Amino acid sequence: MEDKLVVFKGKQVRRVLHEGEWYFSVVDIIEVLTDSDNPRNYWNTMKRREKMGAGVELSTICVQLKMPSADGKMYLTDAVNTENAFRIIQSIPSPKAEPFKRWLAKVGYERVQEIEDPELASKRARALYEAKGYPADWIEKRMRSIAIREELTGEWKDRGIREQKDFAILTAEISKAAFGLTPTEYMKLKGLKRQNLRDHMTDLELIFSMLGEAATTEITRTHDAQGFEQNKTAAREGGNVAGTARKELEKKSGRKVVSSQNYLPKPRRTKLIEPVDDESSDTGEK
Repeated sequence: MEDKLVVFKGKQVRRVLHEGEWYFSVVDIIEVLTDSDNPRNYWNTMKRREKMGAGVELSTICVQLKMPSADGKMYLTDAVNTENAFRIIQSIPSPKAEPFKRWLAKVGYERVQEIEDPELASKRARALYEAKGYPADWIEKRMRSIAIREELTGEWKDRGIREQKDFAILTAEISKAAFGLTPTEYMKLKGLKRQNLRDHMTDLELIFSMLGEAATTEITRTHDAQGFEQNKTAAREGGNVAGTARKELEKKSGRKVVSSQNYLPKPRRTKLIEPVDDESSDTGEK
């Protein structure tokens, strides 16, 4: 599963691809519709009221899936598919309900289209990056990185990796070996919270990220890694390929690859590439 963010009227709605369809964060839906200062409490109150009444228990139409929180960590979150999102919307008296229903139906329909024609997903992603003002050459690298990532996760699934936490651990192994930082540490360095880390990488960071994952895919296949432990070893070895190349570049150029640069809207942007500070490039620390 891959966590994503979509936006409705300036509000972020977390969603997760689970068993071939999108699942949306219930508290995010409630925040959009109610402007509540505490959408979590609003949701808890809704569930209690439904239990007391004759209607369906709202908690039974939810599944708990891990989604990123404001602190950058992954937590189990009440989530619903498109059909059950409509059922929750029906329970909330809000003038925003109708446009949100239309938006939600459009998102669900787009997912069906993308399953039938995967190229549509790529086109939509490219258009979104262009609308956000990303440079064309960066977009090309980002799209390639998505393809390499999908190839790796597909390989992991074929080799017995099923749990989301296992995907996260394997990804962290590659990142730690390649950059000296886990994804959580990397997000903290860049000042990110819910955002997608790779959407805020520089060109070089994307290149070494791709190298680590492509190397992991190749090593996984060559060694015919099976199960979690063997794939964890392959992930570390693949990350080391990128890590060795990164350190060699930093040694030759005298500049760090790992950067605090991001694409967040800020009045003042940090430098794209920062100087190497003695041995700190080995750990990714500034």
